[in-house]
Amino acid sequence: MCGRYSLALRPAQIRQMLQDDNMAVDDLPDDEGDEAPRQSYNFAPGYHGIVYRADVPDWGAGPRRRHGKAPDEAPAEEQAQDEAAHDAPESRPVSYKLQSMKWGLIPFWTKRNPDYGSMMKTINCRDDSLAQSGGMWSSMKARKRCIVVAQGFYEWLKKDGGKEKIPHFIKRKDGKLMCFAGLWDVVQYENDDRKHYTYTIITTDSNKQLRFLHDRMPVILENGSEDLRKWLDPKRHEWSKELQDLLKPFEGELDVYPVSKDVGKVGNNSPNFIIPINSKENKSNIANFFSKGASKKNVKKEQQPEVEVKKEEGFIAKDSKEAKAESKASIGVKRGAEDEHLEEEPPKKVSATTSAASNKSPSPQKGGKQHISATSNRTKSPAKAKQPGTQKITRFFANSS
Repeated sequence: MCGRYSLALRPAQIRQMLQDDNMAVDDLPDDEGDEAPRQSYNFAPGYHGIVYRADVPDWGAGPRRRHGKAPDEAPAEEQAQDEAAHDAPESRPVSYKLQSMKWGLIPFWTKRNPDYGSMMKTINCRDDSLAQSGGMWSSMKARKRCIVVAQGFYEWLKKDGGKEKIPHFIKRKDGKLMCFAGLWDVVQYENDDRKHYTYTIITTDSNKQLRFLHDRMPVILENGSEDLRKWLDPKRHEWSKELQDLLKPFEGELDVYPVSKDVGKVGNNSPNFIIPINSKENKSNIANFFSKGASKKNVKKEQQPEVEVKKEEGFIAKDSKEAKAESKASIGVKRGAEDEHLEEEPPKKVSATTSAASNKSPSPQKGGKQHISATSNRTKSPAKAKQPGTQKITRFFANSS
């Protein structure tokens, strides 16, 4: 089943991409306006999408079938289409167009606008149902075949007995548009002058790559291929085995990956829906949010300039290159002094008298700097004069005895 896909492109963009694959587009709807198709990353049934088909009358390819009505009883517009189709030579080249249609096929014989539940029953058409004769698809499969354009489609992986459903997005590995095989029809309800164009997507068995997700997948025809031209050929207005054989699983390469669960709600729309949930490009991934915050902090730290403090001048920001040059210069001088000390011989032992003599402070010289010791002021303490009446403590005790 295909119940949701992505198409967030304007008709002009779609035309260009199809033309790049040798698919002619002779007519297309406007990019904006009431008749413009919907652009959505979460395309749901009931939306107006883009259909690519041969430019044939509303009754489809081949001669018109009156269903018991006389030719003169048909509306003037249909009579004009009859005449144009009858007069057109078989050798005339086929023209193709893009058309806006509503997803959920409504057969031409419907009298009233069906409810949403009835429309949901015809969003897909099984390929095996087309192999049977008769049925509601009999007239459409022969005369009203089309291509439904998409960027990719969604499928849900069921876990824990269906309690958890993880959405996956499927697209072509080469990035091209997906061309789903489809059928279209046009209906005009009673007491309604407007024509309503609708379509359905044909499904088939899943290929090996998608069997873990679902047992069904859309029929994907190769862009610009001979199979696609056969499917759309208006000269083939009778159903045949050759057309039936085109409905098979896709043989090309696909990209399949889990995406945000927000796509499960109809009405949600975001470009993140087609981006892998664990991708760095996915803005909704909370892990990416925190990693971006950390990277911003690192950038700020790297860009912070070095600051030198100077007295009376305040803070002066220096260029990082100048600061590095000065630090290298100062480090070089320091290491040079250390190297000189390493090359000197260790000090020799000297006698006590020699060391005492060396402690005498030399007379200061003019223009010279006085060296200050951290442990000695290199001066003798002043001699204390003896005051009268003082004596040694030993004599004091001796006298008292």
